[in-house]
Amino acid sequence: MRIPVPRPRSLAGQLFAVQAVLIAVLVAGYALFTYVSDRSQAQDAAGRQAMAVARAIADSPSVRAAIRTSEPSAALQPYALSVMRDTDVDFVTIMDPRGIRWTHPDPARIGGRFLGHIEPALRGESFTETYTGTLGPSVRAVTPVHDGPRTVGLVSAGIRVETISERARDQLTALIGAAGGALVLGAAGTYVVNARLRRHTHGMNAAELSRMHDYHQAALHAVREGLLMLDGRYRVALINDGGRELLGVSGDVVGRPVADLDLPAPLTGALLASEPRVDEVHLTADRVLAVNTSPVSGGERQGTVVTLRDMTELQALMGELDSERGFTQALRSQAHEAANRLHTVVSLIELGRAEEAVGFATAELELAQALTDQVVAAVGEPVLAALLLGKTAQANERGVELVVSRDSRLDDGLLPPSLPARDLVTILGNLIDNAVDAAQGGVRARVTVTAYTRGGELVLRVADTGRGVDPGHAELVFQRGFSTKPSGPGGRGLGLALVRQTAHRHGGTLSVAEAPGGGAEFAVRLPLAQGIAPGAARTAAGGRA
Repeated sequence: MRIPVPRPRSLAGQLFAVQAVLIAVLVAGYALFTYVSDRSQAQDAAGRQAMAVARAIADSPSVRAAIRTSEPSAALQPYALSVMRDTDVDFVTIMDPRGIRWTHPDPARIGGRFLGHIEPALRGESFTETYTGTLGPSVRAVTPVHDGPRTVGLVSAGIRVETISERARDQLTALIGAAGGALVLGAAGTYVVNARLRRHTHGMNAAELSRMHDYHQAALHAVREGLLMLDGRYRVALINDGGRELLGVSGDVVGRPVADLDLPAPLTGALLASEPRVDEVHLTADRVLAVNTSPVSGGERQGTVVTLRDMTELQALMGELDSERGFTQALRSQAHEAANRLHTVVSLIELGRAEEAVGFATAELELAQALTDQVVAAVGEPVLAALLLGKTAQANERGVELVVSRDSRLDDGLLPPSLPARDLVTILGNLIDNAVDAAQGGVRARVTVTAYTRGGELVLRVADTGRGVDPGHAELVFQRGFSTKPSGPGGRGLGLALVRQTAHRHGGTLSVAEAPGGGAEFAVRLPLAQGIAPGAARTAAGGRA
C-alpha cells in the first residue's frame, strides 16, 4: 500500500505562514521591549514620586515644629499616615539624624533603626535607592530636614517593588491586548492578501510556478507561429521569436508602444483595434501574414493577444492555383469550342464540302499557332510565356483581348537566380488580372503587356482600356484592402499590394500612370543584380522606357 505523499504547500500558503510567524515575532519582541521599558520607566517614576513626597515633608514647617517637641512621634505618625494615603506611597519614615524612626506604617517598629543608607542625607544630599527594608524591596528616597544650618532629622518615602511590578503588570495586560489585536489584524490582512495571491497563482506552489515558467519559455521559443501580447495601453508585453521574425523587429521591444514598431499602417491599425480580428491578411515588407487578435478582458480591457501566421508561400501557391484554375477553365471552354469546330468540319465533309472543311480547319490552326508564335517570340522565358498564354485564354473568355506589344523581348536564360519565376508570376499575373477586371465590359476591351530589359533592369508594363485610376487614389491602390470594385468571395485589394511587396523585396518599384489610349498603365522596374549575360538579351530598338 502506497503512502500518499502530501502535496507541498501552495506559494500563498507558504507566504501566509512566513508572514504570520514574522508578525508574531515582531509583536512579541515589541511587547517584551515595551514591558522592560515600561518597568524601567515605572521604577524611575516611583523614585521621582518618592523624592517629591520626601522633600515636601522635609520642607513642611509643621514637621520641623514637631521635631522640636519632646515626643515627635505623637504629631508625626498621624501626619505620615495621612501623607501615605494621599500620595500613594507605601511608607513614610521620619527619623532623627541617627536613623531612629519617629514614624512607620507599623507602629510597633517606631523607635527602631531605619534599614537603609542615610550617610549622603546627613551630608545634606537627597538621593534614591532600591533597598530591602522591613516592608520588603522598595524604591525609596531619603532627604534631610534642615532647621537653619542644622540637620535635625531625615525623611524617607518609598514604594515597594511589588507595587511597581503590579503597575507594570497592569500595563503589560493592556499591552498584550493591543499586541493580540495587532496580531489578529495582521493575520487577517495577511490572509486576505494571500487569498488574492492564491487566486492569481491558482493554488500552485513555488516549484510548480517555476516549472510552469520554464515550460512557458520553452513553448514560446518552440512555437514557430508569431505570438504577441499587448497590455491595456497597447504596449508590447511579450513577443516570441516567431513574432520577431514575422514582424521584422529586433532589439528590446518589450514595453514599447505598437505605434513605435514601424509596422505598415494597416497592420498597426489591426493591432490597435478594440474588436477582434480573425484571419485578416496583412502585408509587411516581405511577408504575407494572417493576423488574429483577441482582447483580454476581466471587467475591463487588460490587453490583446495577437497570433501571426506566415502565409507568404501559401499566398503564392494560391495565386498559382488561381491561375491554373483559370487556365483550366479556359482550356475547358476552348475544348468545347474545338468540339464545335470539329463538328462543323465533320458536317462539311458529310455534305461533300471537303475543300471548305480543310480550309476552315487550317484557318483555326493558323490562328492558334500565330498567337503561340507571337508570345514565344516576344517572351522566351518559359514560365512567363506559359502565364501569358493562359491569361490570354482567360481574357478571351471574359471578352477582353490580351496582346503582347511588339516592344517586348525577354529571352530564356536572361533572369538571374535572385529573381525567381514564382515572383515574376506573382507580379505579372496580378497586374494582368487587375487590368482584365478594369477593361472588362468596355466597348473595345483590351490589355497590353510589355516586357523587356534596359540598362540592367527588367521592365514589365501592363496597360488596360478601362476607366483609369483617379490621381487622388494613385497611392491608395497599392494598399491592402483598397479597391473600387465590389468584394468577391475572397475579398479584393490584395493583388496590387502583393505586387508592390514583391517588387520592393527585390529592390524594384511599382508605379501607375494614364495609359496612352486611356485607362491605366502599371509599370514594374526590377534591377537585374547579376547583370545580363552577353548575347542573352536582345532589347528591341524601339523599346519604351
